[in-house]
Parts: sequence; structure tokens; C-alpha cells
Amino acid sequence: MELLNFMYSNTLSVTTAPALLDVLMAADKFEVASCMRYCSRLLRNLPMTPESALLYLDLPSSVLMGEAVQPLTDAAKQYLASRYKDMTKFQEEVMALPLAGIEAILSSDDLQIASEDAVYDFVLKWARTQYPKLEDRREVLGSRLARFIRFPYMTCRKLKKVLTCNDFDHEVSSKLVLEALFFKAEAPHRQRSLAAEESATLNRRFIERAYKYRPVKVVEFELPRQQCVVYLDLKREECANLFPSGRVYSQAFHLGGQGFFLSAHCNMDQQSSFHCFGLFLGMQEKGSVSFAVDYEFAARSKPTEEFVSKYKGNYTFTGGKAVGYRNLFAIPWTSFMAEDSLYFINGILHLRAELTIRH
Repeated sequence: MELLNFMYSNTLSVTTAPALLDVLMAADKFEVASCMRYCSRLLRNLPMTPESALLYLDLPSSVLMGEAVQPLTDAAKQYLASRYKDMTKFQEEVMALPLAGIEAILSSDDLQIASEDAVYDFVLKWARTQYPKLEDRREVLGSRLARFIRFPYMTCRKLKKVLTCNDFDHEVSSKLVLEALFFKAEAPHRQRSLAAEESATLNRRFIERAYKYRPVKVVEFELPRQQCVVYLDLKREECANLFPSGRVYSQAFHLGGQGFFLSAHCNMDQQSSFHCFGLFLGMQEKGSVSFAVDYEFAARSKPTEEFVSKYKGNYTFTGGKAVGYRNLFAIPWTSFMAEDSLYFINGILHLRAELTIRH
């Protein structure tokens, strides 16, 4: 009746989401596109809740594909992605979400999560809870969820575990891990062009999320000495967000079997007279091992845009300890962040740390 009423008067008397959805389904069935658009618009103007967003994503696929409904489902996905972007805050709620909700959250570039390894762990945990039967789980992971995990940004240690993980069909996991490793091996300009090609498509696996632990590039040497060179790039806005007392951590890297990480800080200088940019090197595992390391911090600087050494030192690490410089560039924060700063090249700060085990 509502649909007939609309066809004559171009208005509806119902205003609640469930009633509007019923009209939308009827309009889809009888192919009344103008009514579908009208319902979709009214629904978009209602306040969104997790329940209503999931209702919209749960519409039959024929309706979901409709051009008129697209803006509504996009808004629902956007709502869920921004509501749950810090998944750790809503762990129980997120674990209870249905598949469509999980897909909406995982498709976001703005997930506030430690690293892609943590995304992978979460997806496995969710799938094991929702799909206790192995065949069902393999089907859902392979056909629906794997495309939302950005394997190219996972650590190599974790990718090894993916290969032996029984929850994935072996053929699927091999293909995903191979693709990720090839991406890691590409030159940076190729990685950027792959990400650019990908950004127009649905799955954004070559696009980096806003991880809490920033990805690093690592070159390792075993001979003549155990050594690793670590490259960490930070965007200007990431640095700006550190003011007045923030810090950002790199993903872990390994030297001599021990995990290390870099952390960049906005802190006060030694005399507490002004803010400045600090860089520190920390050792992960708490343990009794002590480790003597020579280290050097460098940054690309204008005008040459080459790496210029900023500090050299040596330190004997024990688990959980860190060493570094409160004022890496020996300038106040305002000069470091200024438009004419020597250290931002096309909006990126390029840092390098070299670690060598002392014998």
C-alpha cells in the first residue's frame, strides 16, 4: 500500500527504519527506482546505530547491488569503520559482529591497530569463534576475509606462520604469502605505483594503514659482522601529531636473535627549555641477556638529500632498556617542523639507524 501510495503521491507515511526497509524491498521487487532512491535518502537521514548499519548491510544482494541503495550501504560501512576504528576498545562488541560488519571495519585504512599482524590475529580469532567448523571457516577466510588482510604489510615472521596455518586452504595461503613477499621485494617506486593502481579497487591490500607501529625497511648482514640497517619514514603530519609529548614506535626488527625497535618522540630538551624531536632505540624482550651494540642515527637532509650522520654511540642493552637522543637535530621543535626545515623532503622525514653487535 505504501508503495502504491508513493506512485500516486510521491510521499510515504512511514518514517521508521524497519518500515522504510520494507517499502524499499517492495520497491526493489517491482522495480520502482524512484521509490528506492526516496527510501534510501530517508534512511540516510535517520541517525545511524550499529544495529541499523548492520540491517542495511544485511539486505538481499539484489537490493544491495542497486544503484539507489549504494549511498546507504556506503554510509553504513563508513559508520561501522569509524565507530570501531580502535578495535581494542570495543573488543567484545567487535567479536560479536556478523561477517558484513567485520568486512566494513577491515576495509578501512584508518584502523587504529598496532600492525597488520594484529589484524591477521584478530581475523583468525573472530573466524574461529563464529565458524567452529573448519570447512566453513576455510570457506569464509578464503572467499571473503583474506582480501581484507593486507599481507604485504605483515612481518616475515608472521607470514611464515600463515603458511602453516590450518585455517587457510594451503593453496590460498601460499598465493597470498608469495604475493606479499614479491611486494616487499619491489623497489619503493614500484610499491607506490602498485598501491596507486590498487586504491581504485575494492581490496586495498597494497595500501598501508595508519599503524600504531610504523613499518620499517631492514637490511641485514651476518658477515663480516652481525649488523642491520633500519630505515624509518615518518610523514610530516605524523610528526606534527606528536606535539607536545607524543611518541611513535616502529615495528620490531631483529639483530642477533634479539628484538629491537625505534621510537620517535616530541620531548623537552635536557634543560627543559623547549620542545624538540628525539629518537631512541630500545630492546624488546625482558631478559637477562646483555648485548653490546654500536649504533648510528642518520637522517636525509637538504640540500643534498643524502643521509647525514647525527649521532654515533655504543650501549650495552638489557631487556626493556632504551638509548637515544632527546634532541636529535639539535634544534627546537618549531625549527624542525618549519616550512623551510632541512629534514622533510616532499613531506617525509627519512631516518636511518645502523646497529652492529660488538665483539
